[in-house]
Amino acid sequence: MHTPNVITTQGIDIHLDGTGPSTVLMLHGWPDTHRLWDATVAALQDRHRCVRFTLPGFDPALPPRPTSVADMTALIAAVADAVSPDQPVTLLQHDWGCVFGYEYAMRHPGRVARIVAVDIGDHNSGALARALPVKAKLMVLAYQVWLALAWQVGRLSAGLGNRMTRWMARAMRCPAPPQQVSWMMNYPYAMAWFGLKGGLRGLAPVRPACPVLYFYGKRKPFQFQSPAWLERLAARAGSAVVPMRTGHWVMLDQPDDFHHRVGAWLDQAA
Repeated sequence: MHTPNVITTQGIDIHLDGTGPSTVLMLHGWPDTHRLWDATVAALQDRHRCVRFTLPGFDPALPPRPTSVADMTALIAAVADAVSPDQPVTLLQHDWGCVFGYEYAMRHPGRVARIVAVDIGDHNSGALARALPVKAKLMVLAYQVWLALAWQVGRLSAGLGNRMTRWMARAMRCPAPPQQVSWMMNYPYAMAWFGLKGGLRGLAPVRPACPVLYFYGKRKPFQFQSPAWLERLAARAGSAVVPMRTGHWVMLDQPDDFHHRVGAWLDQAA
């Protein structure tokens, strides 16, 4: 039994659980919070130090806090330096957490020992753009622009922005509790489509130097990784690709299998 600890970095609560020689820094995406990783922490905390936080602006109890890519990667760097100043961390990331986590790894390669990434791969590559069918591209455009518009609406009417956001969350079968889902979480989509906070055009290609364990769900209408990226990753020593018969939330759809595979890979890497 481990007693959780909480520290604060840049006004963000950082939750620390467990003990072990390695630090696993967990990054969630839309429309989740640090609670996405509850079961993962329970599975790993006997052997690893688990660190997680809710992304800025994703806590519905706090004011809006749209955060640029530069500021988000600086926050991740500050958290990593606070909890593991002498050793590189392992990133465990999902959805937008992958986007920001990859960028941190590309900017600070010496601070990332390995990456476990879930369902978002080479999201900004030409290979993925070429691999996506037209129907899939239209589906991505529809939901992302809707959420970006919900961000803009929410700035004027929080109630309407929340209703738009929760409608899309239901349509996408998001497991997050509806009361947790807020228009404030949509700013990454406004960054992508409207250039909010400098946009996403400056993101580095997803080519991490460290070993990567990559999970993706096969039961989805479209993918966020290219076949070419999967092939390159699977061929790299120390890295692995794991397709799962799940949707986007692999860690919730098949938690036992996911946690067993993550734990085994981290133990082997150690």
